[in-house]
Amino acid sequence: MSGKRDYYEALGVPRNASKEEIKRAYRELALKYHPDRNKSPDAEEKFKEISEAYAVLSDDEKRIQYDQLGHEGISGRYTWDDIFRGADFDRIFRDLGFGFGGFDTIFDIFFGGGARGRYGPQRGADLRYDLEITLKEAAFGLNTEVKVPGTQICETCHGSGAKPGTGPKKCPRCNGTGEIRRTRDFGYTHFTEIVTCNECHGRGTFIENPCRDCRGTGTVQRLRGIKLKVPPGIDDGYNLRLSGEGEPGVRGGPNGDLYVVIHVKPHKIFKRRGSDLLCEAHIGFPQAALGTKIAVPTLDGDAKLKIPAGTQTGTLFRLKGKGVPHLHGWGRGDQLVRVIVDTPINLTRHQRELLAELAKEMGE
Repeated sequence: MSGKRDYYEALGVPRNASKEEIKRAYRELALKYHPDRNKSPDAEEKFKEISEAYAVLSDDEKRIQYDQLGHEGISGRYTWDDIFRGADFDRIFRDLGFGFGGFDTIFDIFFGGGARGRYGPQRGADLRYDLEITLKEAAFGLNTEVKVPGTQICETCHGSGAKPGTGPKKCPRCNGTGEIRRTRDFGYTHFTEIVTCNECHGRGTFIENPCRDCRGTGTVQRLRGIKLKVPPGIDDGYNLRLSGEGEPGVRGGPNGDLYVVIHVKPHKIFKRRGSDLLCEAHIGFPQAALGTKIAVPTLDGDAKLKIPAGTQTGTLFRLKGKGVPHLHGWGRGDQLVRVIVDTPINLTRHQRELLAELAKEMGE
């Protein structure tokens, strides 16, 4: 009898488990016991045991032989090299959804990718700029230039980081790949581990004579003037995205974007409600009673507003098309004018007599 533990027991599944259940059990255990993630003394042995169990139980022919004859049936029909080497493990990785890259691919799954993925071209960071504008600028739009602090490609070395006339040199340790490959054996299983080169930190090159302006980084911090068009009708809190105006990419990657966040200053007369504007107009008691015409301020200048006789305080009047242009459409909103009837104060004696006579006439 073999001293090996039962394969189903090793994976923690019943003997009638489906392929999907076996696959799921191995996935969880492989991530748990891989020696590079689990430093306990028995992790390596457990990892070899579950890998061996999955190699057999995930193969229909091998599983039938194992179910009929146990460990002896497997060892009598296949060598362990048949189980663990070459195409058999490629099939296992495909079954698990690790792709077709063999041992490098499973290491990518366990450890988040090799050095090449982390040190290839990278997109630059996005930037934010806060712009404060007036209500009138928000209503009718604005063409301006903003000064944005950020990273730029060094003009002296053109981003190479090396002193003019020189250039980066290939790293002798990794031969310019940025990666060091290490082969590790776990019993019959051979894994190729990819780690970042500690000499060039994954770049594949090193700079012997750095540029004096950027000190070898290839970038400098500067203020950039960027032309900006603020569309008519924009409101407080909106942001404008300027593609490619963010931080430059790394190692040939694309630039990030610039997001301009709009802040509209409070106006001393108008309050904004979407595309409509609201303001107040104060009139006297005689004007409200008899009716009048008054001048009302708008974004386009003063406009005439007719106040009919008998207007009560708080009455709203609408000036069509005197509001804010619609941001992504045609036309403009309206301006709403709330009339406030002022009660007279500090009356002269004669004024009081006139009001008293009026009240008497009106039965008040």
